[in-house]
Amino acid sequence: MLETLQNSLISYGLNAELADITARFTAIFVIILLSLVGNFIAKNWILRTVSKIINKTQTSWDDALLESQVLNRLAHFAPALILYSLIHIPLTNYDTATLIISNLILIYIIMLGARLIDALLNAVTEIFHTNDVSKQIPIKSFTQILKIIAYFIAIVLIVGIVLDKTPVYLLSGLGALTAVLLLVFKDTILGFVAGVQLMANKMIARGDWIEMPKHGADGDVLDVTLTTVKIQNWDKTITTIPTYQLISESFKNWRGMSDSDGRRIKRALNIDLQSIRFLDDTLLQRLEKIQYITDYLKQKKIDVSQYNKQMNIDSSNKANGRNLTNIGCFRAYVLAYLKNHPMINQEMTLLVRQLAPADNGIPIEIYVFCKDKNWGNYENIQADIFDHLLAVLAEFDLTIFQNPTGHDFRKLTSN
Repeated sequence: MLETLQNSLISYGLNAELADITARFTAIFVIILLSLVGNFIAKNWILRTVSKIINKTQTSWDDALLESQVLNRLAHFAPALILYSLIHIPLTNYDTATLIISNLILIYIIMLGARLIDALLNAVTEIFHTNDVSKQIPIKSFTQILKIIAYFIAIVLIVGIVLDKTPVYLLSGLGALTAVLLLVFKDTILGFVAGVQLMANKMIARGDWIEMPKHGADGDVLDVTLTTVKIQNWDKTITTIPTYQLISESFKNWRGMSDSDGRRIKRALNIDLQSIRFLDDTLLQRLEKIQYITDYLKQKKIDVSQYNKQMNIDSSNKANGRNLTNIGCFRAYVLAYLKNHPMINQEMTLLVRQLAPADNGIPIEIYVFCKDKNWGNYENIQADIFDHLLAVLAEFDLTIFQNPTGHDFRKLTSN
């Protein structure tokens, strides 16, 4: 091609030397013009057309390809490949210049390839995050290790081009640097191994609520990467924990609660021991008016009466035989109240139990599951339940245990 152009110029009267220079510069100009045309067509015609088609589709995976700049970086190959395939024409007989310029273009193409793989892996990550499986299996650590491998291969290829050595020759010399590489990439290697274990055991994923008090972490997992796990605490601060720490240390994951049908309420009311007593007729008549335990009290009265009669119990003293207590009736009321509460899951564990007496009275513990797992709603429902139970205690002549305060001591001194 160059020779044909030179002969044409000579036929128009130019001398051989001037025709050679003119032909070479003309070829360079044409090649640059072709690369610019290729770049224009790739970005303004092909890329825009594909982008319009993607924006009209209903699928989301192609949008990820567009947002991650995969197609944009792919378009950069058009001018680079045109230059690489044609640059030897104007440099005919200039082998050194041809080699240098071709190598520079090839290095540019390799860098484009690495960046394309980077963008493609970002798109894969975004597409994966739209799937429900991403809530159980984090893959960002694996895409990051693939990026490292891609850039490492690109660097080896570039160094091989610069030194005019094959990649195999360069890789054979890395054996002596293995110890150094292990030291430099220690966190990366540990993070990768930890990431494999986390994924295999489904221990953590984006969106999980985890607690790790040692590292000040208590909140939602924002991201699981090759070397770190990023957690947004409830106070909106960000805690970053090395990935391998989640394997070497313990942490609490609340995913089980999120996946279940309820959020646990476990709280106790400490009843003052001195307020506990048997029911007398006055208290019994008052409690029989409480709808939740009306039937319970009627049946209990029959059961107690029959038992005491069969056992010939002297009922003149309540210490003999069986008798109803205010704390027992209160437990029955709490159980009936919770069974009729619309926000308590009746299909999960529902317990009202009496724990061992302690310095702070006798605990009546409530162990149930709230249907609404939203933190704010859950707290409101829990507060409403205990507001009611604390207020209703007086109906059973029971009092909450409370340590003496300054107000109590002032009343003593005033008396």
